[in-house]
Order: sequence, then C-alpha cells, then structure tokens
Amino acid sequence: MKHAASRQEGWKDKPPPERAWRGRQGRSRKAIIAEQDRAAGGREERYVKREDGEYALGSITLKLLPSTRRIRAYLRWSEGGRSPALYVGEVEHLTRAANLEQAWKIAKDRDMAGKRPVPEESWASSSATRSVMRGNRGRDTAPELRIRSLLYRDGLRYRVSARPLPGVRRTADLVFTRARVAVFVDGCFWHGCPEHCRPAHTNSDFWRAKIDGNRARDAQTDQLLADAGWHAIRIWEHEDPLLAARRVAAAVRGFAVQDDHSIP
Repeated sequence: MKHAASRQEGWKDKPPPERAWRGRQGRSRKAIIAEQDRAAGGREERYVKREDGEYALGSITLKLLPSTRRIRAYLRWSEGGRSPALYVGEVEHLTRAANLEQAWKIAKDRDMAGKRPVPEESWASSSATRSVMRGNRGRDTAPELRIRSLLYRDGLRYRVSARPLPGVRRTADLVFTRARVAVFVDGCFWHGCPEHCRPAHTNSDFWRAKIDGNRARDAQTDQLLADAGWHAIRIWEHEDPLLAARRVAAAVRGFAVQDDHSIP
C-alpha cells in the first residue's frame, strides 16, 4: 500500500507517536473491553477458536519494536490458564483506535477470529441474539437495585435472591422472612408483560412457548407461596420504582409496627 509505505518511511527517522499504540493509563476494565468491541465491529466479532474446540473472546495487543520502529499486532485470548498470542501483522496508522481496527480486520480476513457459530441445539436465531440473551441479568437489574435502595433507605431489611420456601427451587428477588413477603421484579419480555411484550418475529413458536411457560411457572410459584402462608408481590420492570417500593413497604408493614420513616 502506498499509504502504508509512506507512513512507515516517516518512522525511519523517529518512532511513531505513543498514541499510535499505547493505551491511556488508568482506564477501567470496562473501557478496555469497549475499545476492543468498537475496533472489532462488535463483541460477537471477537471470538477465537481454542484447541479444545470451544470459543474464547480475543483481544488485540499492540507492541512497538524499537529496533525497526514498527508496530506489531498480536491476537490474545485465555485458554487453560494460559494466554496464547498469535502474530497478526504490522499496522501503520497514527492512532491506536485506527491500528486496533486495522489489526482486527486482518485477523478476521485470515480467519483468526470472528463470529462464534451458533450451536445446532441453540434456541437463538443468530450469534448476536444469543450473546444479547445470555447477557441478560438474572439478578441485580437496574429496576431491582432502585427498589432495593428505596426500601433500604426506608429502614426495611431483606434477603436478596433467596428461596422463600426451603426445599422448593423458586428464587425471589427480595425476601422478607419475618413478614413472609416475597418480591419478584419481572422483566417485561421474559414474563409476558401485557403492555410491552411483543411477539418475536424469529422463532416465534419457540418464544411463545418459552414465555407461556414462564408465566405458568410464575402462577405456580405464587400459589405455592400462598399455600405456605406467604404473600407474593410481582413488579414489572417498567413500573415506577417509588410506587413499587411503597407497595412492598405497605405489605411488609402489614405484619409489623408502623414507624415514622415510611417512604413518602
């Protein structure tokens, strides 16, 4: 490439600027991951096939060779406690972002990295869908954390992600043991919210059966709790956290002495 040659010609006299290969000091792990995702064109593009046939997320490392004043790119990943590295090639841009992007393109063009194939038995229609769905939190969602914060400030104490009934494999997001109140913060998609759940366009039969199954399990859980003398409270993720927290506090304090610190 003429452009690459001219750039590297200029590096014969002095090394390339540090911004061409060195990352900013003090970056968080989240920022480093985001940088790699952007350069690769998305996290689903960063997978490397390991020796055991499984896939691991890869990262590009840039190194300056002082003797040649060239920047080399290496593909790294984690495997069996080791961190193998494959040489990808030389990059020649003036910014780290551009060099990472160039290195990822080389790695993908050479089939060193790319999208992870969707397993035949997978319920997802694509690797991107599978990554998104697997990334959904089972606990500590934003609505749940907000409700927990409001209740804690109100003086209420609870167990998090616990089973109200011993021997029954049903987990509530918040459990008030003495008051016998179990709180579930339900995602609109997974639990079939009548306001926000929309039919899936792909694998519609699977998703309909999946959501119907979740709703049936929710109803069975509520009945099991009622039979054992518990009160189940279900909160949709779209609900106002303040109103939801008030509802929970009212239920809990139905079994306790009212105090002067209730949620306004």
